[in-house]
Amino acid sequence: MDTTDLEVALADAGFSPYQVAAYLAVLERGSGTATEIAAASEVPDPRIYDVLDALEAAGYVETYEQGSLHARAHDPTAVLSDLRGRAERFENAAAEIEERWERPAPAIENHDASIVSRFETVLDGARRAIEDATDQVQLSATPEQFGALRAALEGARESGANVRLSLNTDPRDTDALPDADALAATCTEARHRTLPAPFLAIVDRTVACFAPHPEAADRYGVLVADGTHAYVFHWYFLSCLWEAFETVYDGRSETPPIEYVDVRQCIREIEAPLNDGATIHASVEGTDTATGDPLTLAGRITGVRYAGEPTETGATPLVRLAGRATILLDADPGTDGETHEIGGWGAIVEPIEATRITIERIERAG
Repeated sequence: MDTTDLEVALADAGFSPYQVAAYLAVLERGSGTATEIAAASEVPDPRIYDVLDALEAAGYVETYEQGSLHARAHDPTAVLSDLRGRAERFENAAAEIEERWERPAPAIENHDASIVSRFETVLDGARRAIEDATDQVQLSATPEQFGALRAALEGARESGANVRLSLNTDPRDTDALPDADALAATCTEARHRTLPAPFLAIVDRTVACFAPHPEAADRYGVLVADGTHAYVFHWYFLSCLWEAFETVYDGRSETPPIEYVDVRQCIREIEAPLNDGATIHASVEGTDTATGDPLTLAGRITGVRYAGEPTETGATPLVRLAGRATILLDADPGTDGETHEIGGWGAIVEPIEATRITIERIERAG
């Protein structure tokens, strides 16, 4: 360690600039008069006596009279012990700061919305939410972020959650997408967006974890535990991160039973057979929008309604389903035998909000 570094270290240990200069002068000379030490250290003569008194009180030097005031370096054992003790306290403080920095943020359910500065906090919030998922997960992530959440996603799938995964990559990147086995273990369906995209996880219609893509000018994150705000993120996911991109994995069944967690997706896929005269039997899990009570229904789907104009060929475009989207279900006599209007996430006018629709069988006309 050179002299400059030693001066900085002693200053960090609590020495004043004059004390640093005087102590180093004493160390180099061994001993000397106060006047000699002042001259060697460039400490003003009127101040040298107070400086030496402070160093003696701290155990770094000892003073004695020999015609005039002299000072010599004290046995360094106590000095070294003091410095090493300070170093240990600094090391402990650094470890404590690091531990508190890395400590998981409070559970997201404690707040309706939070703005955070670290992406790791967003990722931790998404991981905890996905681990608890029971219904559905929508995730926009890079392959690396997917890897960090893979274990949580596998657990969600094992718990029966429907997982839509949008993998986004920069065209300049060469990172390979997860293989088919990894996708089969972690998601229901995956699409590939060949553009940078924000990180976004939406879980069970209530939790959303968002962070801008890495090249964005602003670095922040948003943690939401509120169904209304999460619904806004849901539509952003569908329109900007999902609808237009290539399917790279689809683990859904092509024949009944076929499960849906999105009423609009269900409408898009059953409208054509309904128009062709097919009889479609389904079961519905959902909630009463007036009371919030859970309910289960089974019966025959007799029609669909939505605000946009019906399409004559192909699946109805998503934009035409942006408003009201309703499935009409004639319940089996064993349920209640009534006709029910079934809405999706955020249902307002329909008495039932479906969380899961299962097409049990389709009986084609003719």
